[in-house]
Amino acid sequence: MTATDSASDFTRQGPVPENLVGDLVDVNAFERDAVATHVVDTYAPWARERASALGARVWDPQVLETARNAQRHTPELRRLDRLGHEVHDVDFHPSYHDLMSLAFGSGVHSLAWTADAPGAHSARAVLSYLWNQVDGSTACPTGMAYASIPILRSRPELAPWAEKIVVEGYDPADVPLEQKSAATIGYFMTERHGGSDLRANITVARPVGRRGPGETYLVNGHKWFASVPMADCYLTVAQTEGGVSCLLVPRRRADGSLNGIRVNRLKDKLGNRANASSEIEYHDAEALLVGDEGRGVSTILSSAEYTRLDFAIGSAGLMRAALSQALHYNDRRTAFGSRLSELPIQAPVLADLALEWAGAAHLGFRLARAEDHHDDVSEQLVSRLLTPVAKFWNCRRVSGVTEEVIQAIGGNAYIEEHPCPRYYREAPLNAIWEGTSNMMVSDVGRVLTREPKAVEPVLDEIRPAAAEHPLLADAVAEIEKLVGTPEDTGRYLVTRLALAAQAALLVEHAPTAVADAFVGSRLGTGWGPGYGTLRGVDFASIIDFARLD
Repeated sequence: MTATDSASDFTRQGPVPENLVGDLVDVNAFERDAVATHVVDTYAPWARERASALGARVWDPQVLETARNAQRHTPELRRLDRLGHEVHDVDFHPSYHDLMSLAFGSGVHSLAWTADAPGAHSARAVLSYLWNQVDGSTACPTGMAYASIPILRSRPELAPWAEKIVVEGYDPADVPLEQKSAATIGYFMTERHGGSDLRANITVARPVGRRGPGETYLVNGHKWFASVPMADCYLTVAQTEGGVSCLLVPRRRADGSLNGIRVNRLKDKLGNRANASSEIEYHDAEALLVGDEGRGVSTILSSAEYTRLDFAIGSAGLMRAALSQALHYNDRRTAFGSRLSELPIQAPVLADLALEWAGAAHLGFRLARAEDHHDDVSEQLVSRLLTPVAKFWNCRRVSGVTEEVIQAIGGNAYIEEHPCPRYYREAPLNAIWEGTSNMMVSDVGRVLTREPKAVEPVLDEIRPAAAEHPLLADAVAEIEKLVGTPEDTGRYLVTRLALAAQAALLVEHAPTAVADAFVGSRLGTGWGPGYGTLRGVDFASIIDFARLD
């Protein structure tokens, strides 16, 4: 057969063009991230080597496969051993333990509390941001550990737990604390009838002897959402004679026996599947009272400041992971004679996603800086007001980002071998955990109702940027009116606060093309509810700002 005959033989497939895009691997997720490197270089330069080391693992092919396997091979509950003894054990795939070892060994859970250096919360936030690009299931136990340490350190009788939980290491052995090299902690709060209303809980705790902080109580009742049932201890709430109280429940008693814990079943969740969320019961579980009786809700809320911060940062990290996948693919795939990222119909989409990530990341890291200066009254107010704002906004936006990224890549991103389906399933959870969107809006309303002037430190920070941008100045003026009736303006007020704060941060820290595009689109007119409706902005510069490679 001649060459001419071969070319006209339509029964034979020709060679596949060189237009297939391989996986995003072996790129340092920290060193190439303009926002994360800025945070560390500016506020915690001592942490650069540590952040770079973790950043090198994010797109490591072995770590990617480990994260995928941990989600594919979900935990299994064993209530009885082979002899019929109650064990209420959860079996995990080895990949889960590998992820826990990497996360806890990297200090994702504790660096803020162990580093005697300025910017420790900012450095730890960068680690959490990086880790949420790896895996959301194990970001749950790291976040709970981070939030629990101040509570555990506040009482001398809890010091042994604090000492083991801050350790940079992971010990999965299900044994008493004294036999552990490192420990983990869970939060068991909600009940099936009350949900977020902890004061409606009916689980009870009675003292064995004396009442009061540090004393032993017996807990009886149930918890409907109990993540990480294999943790070494749990912070829980129960009704005592003095009201709703906080208690620390070890999983194992000192003699090694199971501490009255029964795991009824594991939740079959949409995402976060490697994390063994469960339904449990307490049957005379021995516990230590944390703080005073009747102060349980306020004790738990003192740690919610940190968990909510972590979810805002984690959502930014999840946006970053999805965006990285979109840019990697669109920079390498061609169509109609150009790279996808250069097509007039696709460049606005990628630029829009980049703006969303940049605003979310800067807002999350700004809250971490507030924790670094928590003795400052103004910073306390910034944290108190902007934490629920950021938790509301970042966690709401991440679902749309992950969905749009799947479209930006196409069918290959809808296949389970690709990381994007995992991102998509993970995204909605951050808006539910540690307070739903409505709870965040209500929290902002409570702050402003009690003290409307609490918004001033936030607006004072926005005003210098507003002086340069009329749209931002208009937003500030509108917010000043809205705070007078926060109960009536609700989500709209919180949305305007989030966008104004993000805009001001980008004006201060991001390239002009990025900041101007964000202000013009998010605070102006002509920007649609979906992504890709940007007009008249420097798409190429915005996309380049977001590229990892």
